[in-house]
Amino acid sequence: MKKVFKPAIWVFLTCLASIAMAPKTVSEPEPIAPREAKPQARKVKDLVIYQDERFYSSFPSIIKKPNGEYLLAFRRAPDRKGFGEKGTSHVDPNSYLVAVRSKDGENWTKEPELIYSHAFGGSQDPCLLQLKNGDILCASYGWAFLRPDGVENLKKPFFKGGDAYFLGGYLVRSTDGAKTWQGPIYPLHIEPEINYSPLGGTPIPAYNRGALYEGKSGRIYWVVASSDSNSPKKTSNHLIVSDDKGLTWKYQSVVAIDDKASFNEASAYETPKGDIIGFLRTADMDDQACIARSTDGGKSFKWEKMGFQGHPMQAMRLADNRVMLVYGYRHKPYGIRARILNAECTDYKTAPEIVLREDGGNGDIGYPWSVQLDKNRVLVVYYYNLNNGTRHIAGSILELK
Repeated sequence: MKKVFKPAIWVFLTCLASIAMAPKTVSEPEPIAPREAKPQARKVKDLVIYQDERFYSSFPSIIKKPNGEYLLAFRRAPDRKGFGEKGTSHVDPNSYLVAVRSKDGENWTKEPELIYSHAFGGSQDPCLLQLKNGDILCASYGWAFLRPDGVENLKKPFFKGGDAYFLGGYLVRSTDGAKTWQGPIYPLHIEPEINYSPLGGTPIPAYNRGALYEGKSGRIYWVVASSDSNSPKKTSNHLIVSDDKGLTWKYQSVVAIDDKASFNEASAYETPKGDIIGFLRTADMDDQACIARSTDGGKSFKWEKMGFQGHPMQAMRLADNRVMLVYGYRHKPYGIRARILNAECTDYKTAPEIVLREDGGNGDIGYPWSVQLDKNRVLVVYYYNLNNGTRHIAGSILELK
C-alpha cells in the first residue's frame, strides 16, 4: 500500500503564518443556495492526459496559446516504490517541471518535455500564465536536499519539509510559445516572511501555488504566502505585483491574515469592474474556502468564508464573463468540484456546486485548473488516483448551459 502524503506546499504552509493584526471581515454573508438550484454545466467525459507507472505526476496548470494550442504543465517525480521505498513524497530531489501539448484538449503528446530543472533542488507546482503579448510565465518554488554538515550551518529560522529545506519561489519565462524558457527570475523577499534559504542563508523570495492574473492595465497580480511566525506556526497571504511582464516585482498589500487560522495557496483574479480577488486555501478553519476582495486596486483587502469546503481554487473567465471556479474536494467522497460565478464573483454562496468526480482513491488528489475549449465547453485538469494507484494527470470536459 502506497503511503499518502499531503502536498508539499500544504506541508509547510499549514505549519506557518500570521502577524499581529486584527482579521478583516466583510458584511453579512449571502444566503445559502437553495436545494433546487441547478448546476450551470454538465460533465461530458473524463480523460487521462498523462500516466506513467514510474512517475508521481501532480499539480497541473493549463493555458491556451494564441495559436490555439493547449499547454499543460505539471510536476513529475519518480514513484519511489521503483527504488523499493515505502512511499512517495511531494518533496523529491528529482521533481521537475514538465509539459504536454494538445491541439484539441483531448489528444495529448505522450512524452513530456522539460520546462525547468532546478539547479539546487526539486521543483513544485508549475503555475502557467499566458500574457496578452504572447509571453508565458511559469511560477514555481523549490526544495534543497542537504548533507548533515550543511544542515549544521543553516541560518535560522528555516523551514524543513520531510528531508528537504525550502528554497522559496521563482519564475521562468518563454517568449517563443514555450519552445524555450529563460530564468529563473526571483521575486522580491517580502518582509513578513521570517525564514531563510538554505542556499547562502538569504531571506527566501516570495512564493505560492496558485494562478497569477494579468489585469486590464497589464499589471500582473500574484497572491503569495508568508511564514510570519514559527511559534505558533501560521501563514498569511499578501499581494505582489509586476508592471514589466513578470521581470520585477513589488510588494502591494496584505490580502488575508488572522490570529488563529492560516491562509496559503491562492489564485488571483480581476473582475470586469476592476475588483482584485484572491481565492484562498486555509488551515485551522475546517477546510473552509475563503475569498478576499479589493475595491481599491489591490491597496487593501477584506476576506470572508465562502460557505463551502475545498482547496485550492482557480478562477477562469468564461467567454460570457461568468467565472468558472474549480477546486479539489478532499473529504469523502474524494473528488473534484466547481461552481460558476457571476462576472463580479459575488454569488459564491448561492452558485450551485458541480460535482465533476467523486471516485478518488483518497485525499491525495485535486489541484484543478480550467481552460475554455470553445463557446460551449470547458476542460478542467487535475491530478488524480483511483484506488490509491499511480498519481496521474486527468481531465474532465464540461458543457456549459
